[in-house]
Amino acid sequence: MNELIIYENKTTKIKNLITYFFIYSFLGWILETIYAFLVHGHYVNRGFLISPFCPIYGFGAIMLILLLKKSKGNYMFEFFYSAIIFTIFEYMASYILEVAFGLRWWDYTNDFLNLQGRVSLAYSIIWGVMGIFLTELLHPFIEKSVRKIKRKINVNLENIILIVLTILIIVDFTFCSIKIFTI
Repeated sequence: MNELIIYENKTTKIKNLITYFFIYSFLGWILETIYAFLVHGHYVNRGFLISPFCPIYGFGAIMLILLLKKSKGNYMFEFFYSAIIFTIFEYMASYILEVAFGLRWWDYTNDFLNLQGRVSLAYSIIWGVMGIFLTELLHPFIEKSVRKIKRKINVNLENIILIVLTILIIVDFTFCSIKIFTI
């Protein structure tokens, strides 16, 4: 009986993380879309995928949720930790995307104190502020909302939604990867 409860708790935690990944990937896509619209004056797909997800935001949010769980309320720690973690993650993602696909999705070459155009001081500060916003305001709201929704829907529907979204993002990633390699 205890093994079943432990298994259910682990399964629930994993499903929650997957749910958060999709929520934050979508919110990141919205953020990037608004930013690009303000800069360019029209819609620009700033992400790698065709679907409305920027996985870098989903992965980044999950990392912060897991790593900053015990530091809630310590704004200075959250700021510096978020800035450092996101900056390292952004640098690695930029490098991996460039090596894998030969393309750059962002370039901070003209920004003050940038490192190979992959990261810059200004964006590190933005990531620090966003980390505090995520851990102190946004995630508690998202977490509460997800809990409420999950109480109202059947667990099978939840599983179907997560499976469909996972398949969608895998197919999208595969399609976009193939498209880039054939250009």
